[in-house]
Amino acid sequence: MAHDTTTQRLLFPDVFPKPVVAQFDQRQGSSDGGAILLKAADRRLGLVSALAACLRDDRQAGKVQHELRELLTQRVMAIACGYEDANDAARLGSDPVHKLLVGRDPIHGEDLASQPTLSRFENTPDRKQLSRSTEALADCVIERHRQRSHGRARRVTIDLDPTDDPTHGAQQLTFFNGHYDSYCYLPVVGFLSFDDESEQYLVTAILRPGDAHGSRGAVGILRRLIRRLRRAFPGAVLRVRLDGGFATPQVLDFLDAQAGVEYVVNMASNAVLNRFARAALGRARRRSKQTGKTEHVYGECLYAAKTWSRRRRVIYKAEVVRHAAKEPKDNPRFVVTNLKQGPQWIYERVYCQRGDVENRIKELHEGLQIDRTSCPSFWANQFRVLMTAAAYVLMQELRLRAARTACARAQVGTLRARLLKLGAQVLASVRRIVLHLPRSFPYRDTFHRLAFSLGARTG
Repeated sequence: MAHDTTTQRLLFPDVFPKPVVAQFDQRQGSSDGGAILLKAADRRLGLVSALAACLRDDRQAGKVQHELRELLTQRVMAIACGYEDANDAARLGSDPVHKLLVGRDPIHGEDLASQPTLSRFENTPDRKQLSRSTEALADCVIERHRQRSHGRARRVTIDLDPTDDPTHGAQQLTFFNGHYDSYCYLPVVGFLSFDDESEQYLVTAILRPGDAHGSRGAVGILRRLIRRLRRAFPGAVLRVRLDGGFATPQVLDFLDAQAGVEYVVNMASNAVLNRFARAALGRARRRSKQTGKTEHVYGECLYAAKTWSRRRRVIYKAEVVRHAAKEPKDNPRFVVTNLKQGPQWIYERVYCQRGDVENRIKELHEGLQIDRTSCPSFWANQFRVLMTAAAYVLMQELRLRAARTACARAQVGTLRARLLKLGAQVLASVRRIVLHLPRSFPYRDTFHRLAFSLGARTG
């Protein structure tokens, strides 16, 4: 690659006591020295290898310069490090740490794949390969947590949530969505949580057309996850939490047919449900008028929509919201469930806990740019979503191993800044490769802890 020599050297003549020169000439240096933690995490999970095994290479063997596993590793690691665009490969191709992550000699190994090669790679997988890869990702995540809990989790909770992915071009199957008021895709992401843990672990991410109904594909996703979870955690109670877009007859009938599966599914209000909650809303209004604060009253009813096969238990929160200088506002909420506990316990202790999923989705968007789906092909964009999901699984593995440290609850962007964005000089000899890291690194203790948990040793 041609280097722009006019910007390789910068002079700051009067900022410091002496003139300071900054030169971009450290060929054996990298700004991603901490990314070796990602490689160690992937080695433990076997994630990238499992995904690569689902892809078919139809290229002529004699002309292959970059193996599929190398291309996949290059993209997943780059996304985790904050380089979501394939265009970034133009600079990263000779980065010694990124070469090391792919398995090449950091100094003398060939440069990594270029942007055109990566773009062709992203357009390679077909629907069947992507389906197998999606299942492989779920298998890796479930197996990781089966091993962590020795298969003795008491309860496993599945959360599914749609999210919008605005599009700004002529991508296949992008449509106008009235709810989001934009042209977009409508991916659905799934998370698992175990017992009373607060973390939700990404287990699936599937791209859908922009005009897809909120529940599209939900039964298939749930069926595959429930089957795998029952094998991995035979003694666990499975619980499903869903947003309002999933409250369809097909989804509810499926959940009712699953023996031993608990569910709580949000429902949109309607005239019939509002009549059930009318008396409770009246009590909430009187309380709110007396206290001058937001008040709510819980209740329940048996309800069947016209398209439902049977009546189901619906709990409701009759809430009156009061803000200063504003008129009080009725805000009834409804949840259909097969749980037997009281309405308040179900709503506050079970359903409301799914709210943290929004933070995980925010991380996917803002921390890893899962919405960078600018390929013309729909399946290429699904592949990008899958690679971003894989990068997120690796980042969650780092966060899990950072328990009881300053990074235990850090967002993806913070994890990257604290642990991965670490200046390194890379030296290689016949016997070993050495990364020289800053002695003044403020998160050295956390880095050591993660490294040891991932198999590193002293020496």
